[in-house]
Order: sequence, then C-alpha cells, then structure tokens
Amino acid sequence: MSGKIEVEKTFQKFLDKKLNYLSNKNGFLGIDNKFNFKEKVVIIPFGLEKTVSYGSGTKNGPKEIIKASHQVELYDEELNCEPYKKIGIKTLKPFKIDKNINKALKKMSNINKGLLDKKIFPMTFGGEHSITPGCLEPFTKKYKKICLLHFDAHADLRDSYNGERFSHASAIRRCLDHKNVSVISFGIRNISKEEIPFLKKNKSRINIFWAKDKMKWNLNKFKNLIKNKTVYITFDVDGLDSSIMPATGTPEPGGLFWDETLNIIKIAAKNSNIVGADINELSPIKGFNSYNFLVAKLAYKILSYKYLY
Repeated sequence: MSGKIEVEKTFQKFLDKKLNYLSNKNGFLGIDNKFNFKEKVVIIPFGLEKTVSYGSGTKNGPKEIIKASHQVELYDEELNCEPYKKIGIKTLKPFKIDKNINKALKKMSNINKGLLDKKIFPMTFGGEHSITPGCLEPFTKKYKKICLLHFDAHADLRDSYNGERFSHASAIRRCLDHKNVSVISFGIRNISKEEIPFLKKNKSRINIFWAKDKMKWNLNKFKNLIKNKTVYITFDVDGLDSSIMPATGTPEPGGLFWDETLNIIKIAAKNSNIVGADINELSPIKGFNSYNFLVAKLAYKILSYKYLY
C-alpha cells in the first residue's frame, strides 16, 4: 500500500511542476507564448507501442500530431471564433514510457487521475489503441456510469491477441471489464468470429453502427443513446476510410469520412457531457504530412465542440 501511495505522490509532483509543460509555442497548436491562460485541457503525448500486429510507427504519432498542429488555422469558420482562447490548452512534455505494458498503462491511469482531480480535461495522443484502458480507468472510478464513444475499423473485443490481454486488439474488451462502462462504436468493419459470442452476450452494453450500414444509419437513435450520458471519446484513426487515412497500422477501406465524423462528434457534444478523449494508431508516413495534419485538426475540433457547444 505504501508503494502505491508513493507512486501517486510522484505523479502529483509530476503534474504540479510547471516545467512539465511544453511552452505554448512548442505545444499543441503552437500558441503564442505571450498568451496567458489557465488550462482547462492538457494534451498527453503517450507513444506506447508494444502490441502492434501489422504496420508499426505509432510511437511517433504524438510528436507528429503536435508538429502538424502548428499548421492548423486557429480561427474556426464554423464556430466563428478562435476556440483555443475560450478553452486553455497545455501540453505535457514527453516523458519516458515503461517497457512493461502493465506499468505503462498504470502510469497513464495515474496521469489522468491527477488531471481529473484538478478538474482538467485530458486528451491523450497515442501510441497504439492499447492505451485506452489505462486512460479510462480513473473515469470508471470517478463516474457512476461512463459511455465510451468509439471510432474504429475494428471491434477490439478479443479477450487477448498473440497472448496479450492488453493488446490493441483487446482495447475495448478491457474497458468493458468495468461493469459501469458501455460503448457506442462507429465505423466497425472488421470483427473476428471469436468476438461474436461476447458481443451477443453484452448487447445491452454495446451498440455498433456498422460501416456496411452507413447509408442507413439513424443518427436520431445515436442522439437518444448518448443523451445526458457521461462520455469518453476513443478515436482509432483507422476508423477513417483508408483513402483519407492510410497512415495507420491496419488501414481498412469502407470507413468514415471527415464531415460525417464531425457530425457524430457534434451530436455527442450537444447532447452529452464529454469528459476525456484519446486519439490513437497514427503511424506517420515520412513526407506525407497531410495525415498528421488531419489528426491534429480532428483533435482541435473535438475540443472546440466540447467547449463551445
């Protein structure tokens, strides 16, 4: 028990030190250092890459998202303002990630707990999707019920993959180990036979908007499902169609496009309480910065909708 207390104290010090933030200019969006604000949002770069099973490179995702964000226009024509001025966004300095996945996820959990205790909205940049159970854990303790809004090409409901229970292919299954978690998934178009029995057994907690049915989606049903819920967003970028997002380890055709993605997030922002988020599985491709830029703009949109709707 004393060891656990020491770990929590260490992370509290980690979060309290001002030096642990990047300067505004070097952080997400490259905001002018002269702009002073109290942070409501903290970006956590967490390039965990331990269980990728096809393409690699997700460990470089956070760095490239932040770099690309410096090219994102701060003014949002849809919202008719510069949202960052109404939000207050700081970025943690990169830090060492443990090679042991269980220890790494515990560190992630402790970071988010510290931020939640300070009433700060955490947004994590992965890294692979295996980060999400660690990100989500403190939310499951803080809130009576939490709804996971899940964007992905894959259901991620395997109990394990290649012998690892915390595989990126088991991310949502591990989140559902918490009985107060439910999930609404968008864009799923790849599921294994072994996942089907778990899906059927837990159909009261799992709602999937299958990509194959995209033309028939009833977003009023989604609005009713998510209304007044406490929501955590987990966004695996392979949920996007591979024509606009090939920079991921397991790209899949038949996915989400930009406008329909934003519409779903907008509905969530208007009808629920979004309390945290992660974006994961970007595997940057050298010389193709547009994919990194897309993810950076997506992150800014999520935060803008959260705070301005």
